[in-house]
Amino acid sequence: MWGDIAIAFLLAFITAYVTTPYTIRLAKKIGALDMPKKRKIHDHPMPRLGGIAVIAGFIVSTIYLITVMSIEKSLSLTDINNYSTKLIGFFIGITILGIFCFIDDWKGIPPFIKLLGQIIAACIVTYSGLRIDSIVLSHINTIISNENLSIIITIIWIVGITNAINLIDGLDGLSTGICLISCLSLIIIFTLNSSPIISIILITALAGSLVGFLPFNFNPAKTFMGDTGSNFLGYSLSIISILGIAKTYTAIVIIAPLIVFALPLFDTAFAILRRIIKTKSIKGVFKADREHMHHKLMKMGYTQRQAVFMLYGISATFGMFAIILLESGLWKAISFALMVVAVSAIGYKDILKKRNDGT
Repeated sequence: MWGDIAIAFLLAFITAYVTTPYTIRLAKKIGALDMPKKRKIHDHPMPRLGGIAVIAGFIVSTIYLITVMSIEKSLSLTDINNYSTKLIGFFIGITILGIFCFIDDWKGIPPFIKLLGQIIAACIVTYSGLRIDSIVLSHINTIISNENLSIIITIIWIVGITNAINLIDGLDGLSTGICLISCLSLIIIFTLNSSPIISIILITALAGSLVGFLPFNFNPAKTFMGDTGSNFLGYSLSIISILGIAKTYTAIVIIAPLIVFALPLFDTAFAILRRIIKTKSIKGVFKADREHMHHKLMKMGYTQRQAVFMLYGISATFGMFAIILLESGLWKAISFALMVVAVSAIGYKDILKKRNDGT
């Protein structure tokens, strides 16, 4: 298994790293550039098709390993879990969502059209059989017994995570790094949960792609992943997290991915409420602003790198909390979180002083 995991990571890393320069040239050639605007952080046109490289790394790595492992009979796609149909639905969804988002990065499309693409992609993979269909609570067998309810919950989960990752993509390397931290956290959670090998291979390939792309995306960025990349990441993370918990639908295993994605989910939830309250209309949800967490940190005087590293730290803390919760229980997870808060509180004044001093 570990050899396959290493291959998944390295092949995705190499493919994404080698492919990214080509996406930069493609973006410049066709004019898929992110132009400086009032709400933008960058001050010059930036190529925004880097997500194609992330997708390429993931697809090349996963298709190669699925093929090889199937030939070796170390992976069965036609057993009771019917992974073949689910993966076909997953890849079709990636293709459809990728087309919508590529057009958005290139020419621009209304937000509700992009949302439609997300819903279509989510529906396709859901109807392929990949669903959150049961949650075991203590002696209660399940709290999801209705098929239609299962479908609705799954679609909401997929679309919600997709948009959460998309909305947090506001600083150089921010969404790339947070998604990488989420991938690493899920790899550990899946291993502890004895999750299906296919989920571990997929999440490892996704991590490898992100590592290959990050050198081009970290501040000062040479390229952005664009909506093509951020939507792909959210879509893939939401689906792989379902695959990873498929073997054990206990409440704690369901909650773990929620905690891992807590930072982008909270930011998205607050953004939705803030925009609705500000505009007094549901249509206000689609109106972009500069009130996300990373914007607030920069308004406080932090540089891009400082803001990104702080959010990396918060995301990593949530990831560790989820891992400790799964492995050691609630009390140890809470004590860990309290220790992090205490240490952060001790250093808070020094952090502010260094920021104000410009050091």
